[in-house]
Amino acid sequence: QRAARAGTLPSVPLSWSKDPAGAGEGKMAGASVQLYMESLWEELKEYQEPSAFGIAVAVVVVLLTIVIFILVRSRKSSRRAVLLTGLCDSGKTLLCCRLLSGKFKMTHTSITSNSALYKVKGDKAPAITLHDLPGHESLRHQYLEKHKNDARAIVFVVDSVSFQKEVKDVAEFLYMLLTDAVIVKNAPPFLIACNKQDVTMAKSAKLIQQQLEKELNTLRTIRSGAPKALDGSGIAGSVPLGRKGKEYDLSQGPMKIEFAECSVRGNKGDEGEADISVLETWLVKVA
Repeated sequence: QRAARAGTLPSVPLSWSKDPAGAGEGKMAGASVQLYMESLWEELKEYQEPSAFGIAVAVVVVLLTIVIFILVRSRKSSRRAVLLTGLCDSGKTLLCCRLLSGKFKMTHTSITSNSALYKVKGDKAPAITLHDLPGHESLRHQYLEKHKNDARAIVFVVDSVSFQKEVKDVAEFLYMLLTDAVIVKNAPPFLIACNKQDVTMAKSAKLIQQQLEKELNTLRTIRSGAPKALDGSGIAGSVPLGRKGKEYDLSQGPMKIEFAECSVRGNKGDEGEADISVLETWLVKVA
């Protein structure tokens, strides 16, 4: 009411993504909303009864909320990629091949990202793009930067057999993903795929989760106490991990993180079928 008596339009904080893919649409939508708001506000200033004015303002707030909701949903629907990440030799590329063709193929360490369109199982399920990212330490950040804005979901593949000796490297990579500002903002769902479960010495998903959480807490303690330039990440645009003053676990982040046991190779060797049904079901859910 004070704003009405002053004859001014109240400030409404509006912001849209600066992502180049949606920048044009965001600006056009923003301009349309602003013009509509200004014309509607001129009409509202003619109301003299406080009750009528209050009702009109409530209507405007509801309309504005709907517009913002639609814009946020459209941003999410524009992200149509699933990132396959993890250390070298964890099985990412073979997983990509299995999803696309169902067949076993000999693979080699990737030095660039591999991308392909994947039709999610189901009659009405939409297609998504799979990005198989290199796992080598010198390449992973470069290709993550290239594809992270498109990520609708992220699959983090773990070698369950060699996990015990690689736990520090696995945790370092996962820490980088969980503290990336863009990923935290978009909050894509995560699936940590514990691969090679066909091997006798494979660690269970429960044990892998417990050890990862322990190692992530150690990393958080070390990096929170180090100067920003010397925290070991070397990556700009990162955010703190977890809640301050509370021990970290994987349920604290804005993104939902799930674990699944799988075998990309299969328990019958090269000729057998892969055991990835849990992963395929998850992809249907997040597509």
